[in-house]
Amino acid sequence: MVDIDEKSQFLLNLMQDEVPLVDRPFKVLGEKLDLSEDEIVARVRKLKEDKILRQISTIFDTRSLGYQSSLVACKAPEGKADQVAEILNQHPGVSHNYARKHDFNIWFTIAVPGNSSLQAHMDTLQELSGAQSIRLMPTLRLFKIGMKLDMTDGKAKKAGVDEDGPMYSDKQREGEKPALSEKDIRYVKALQVDMEVRPDPFAPVAQQLGTTTEEIFEWCRNFQAIGRMRRVAGIMNHRHAGFRANGMGVWNVPKERVDEVGEFFSTQQPITHCYLRPTYPDWPYNVFTMVHSKKVASCDDYLAELSQKTGVKDFATLYSYKEYKKIRLLYFTGEIEAWEKQHGLVPSAVAGS
Repeated sequence: MVDIDEKSQFLLNLMQDEVPLVDRPFKVLGEKLDLSEDEIVARVRKLKEDKILRQISTIFDTRSLGYQSSLVACKAPEGKADQVAEILNQHPGVSHNYARKHDFNIWFTIAVPGNSSLQAHMDTLQELSGAQSIRLMPTLRLFKIGMKLDMTDGKAKKAGVDEDGPMYSDKQREGEKPALSEKDIRYVKALQVDMEVRPDPFAPVAQQLGTTTEEIFEWCRNFQAIGRMRRVAGIMNHRHAGFRANGMGVWNVPKERVDEVGEFFSTQQPITHCYLRPTYPDWPYNVFTMVHSKKVASCDDYLAELSQKTGVKDFATLYSYKEYKKIRLLYFTGEIEAWEKQHGLVPSAVAGS
């Protein structure tokens, strides 16, 4: 694991919260750390070279862009997990895919266009991969999503450099949204990719779009206001950053306590994600939490503490032990539609015409 000095640790905390929507964002970040713009740029380049920082890009809300998405639990035959995962990874809508210690030994996320059938995609993937069973685990309620790894063990917050980052929940998703325009789609496609590390990283995007950076910032602020965009941020590679215990806590919460327990979990800083998901005869857990820790023992202790505080005794922790795929989902590229066509899946809008 690469050693990261304190200044870069502080910088990573800030970048996970937000890369500011200004012409010289690294200058702004440098002012918070008493570092020059040039030094910040050099540090960011080094963090990317060392694979600590995966990329810098705009984080959009999948559902608000008209896509369907789901976590998926998959049971691969004994000794066949790698082969099954390889087939699953070929689907362009699969962005995250992990092996976890459970009978359901592969867990992946998938997104498809709004007029597609998620179940049809699952049926096809099961047939192609030879998986024994596949369970869709869509989000029934989003209590929290705010992925942030504290690289400083609380030092940045104590120093007044860092504050709790933004939390995204169903509250931001609510409300009517205007139809996506051609301009919206062009901007999403330009902003969703890894940004160039330079003093003015938004300038190449503006040039590509044939507009000004101020117009881009105004569009971004509007997309944030209506809940389609979360922020521009640095995306971490948690394993390279030392957070090797990726613990998915799953909880069997009584229906009448789901709101109470979910809201409580959403206030806990170590929890980066919290969702309500469906149950099945072979899967009783309805509330999912994600915790990233440097050690399995500390993750275990923390979830045991949450169990004691909430009184929810029926829970389990599924640790990932292999990362098969982790990318940012790219929207409006046509790749998912091409996959559908290749495998004979017809979107409902076409089927009904």
